[in-house]
Amino acid sequence: QVQLVESGGGLVQPGGSLRLSCTASGFTFRTAAMRWYRQAPGKERDLVASITSAGGSTDYADSVKGRFTISRDNTKNTVYLQMNSLKPEDTAVYYCNGVSLWGNNYWGQGTQVTVSS
Repeated sequence: QVQLVESGGGLVQPGGSLRLSCTASGFTFRTAAMRWYRQAPGKERDLVASITSAGGSTDYADSVKGRFTISRDNTKNTVYLQMNSLKPEDTAVYYCNGVSLWGNNYWGQGTQVTVSS
């Protein structure tokens, strides 16, 4: 049974930081590309950051470049999203996504991030 379990969301003031974690099970994590998406109320789900299976390459949405960092620990089957200098417009539900070598897509349940004073 495939599971992606996100944690680390919460309420933070503008300018603050949060680190999201996503721990995977039930598929071969070390060969999967991993991504973080987010969805704000009334908006589409957007790609925020991605990382290749070995962690050698990352990519970011323009809106988060220089503020967010995606990383992974294949020994712990975990992908992270370090979010700094948070803005109110970063408020959303953040989803972890994994894509296997065979193109299977796996999703977590999401974790709420709220940036507000």
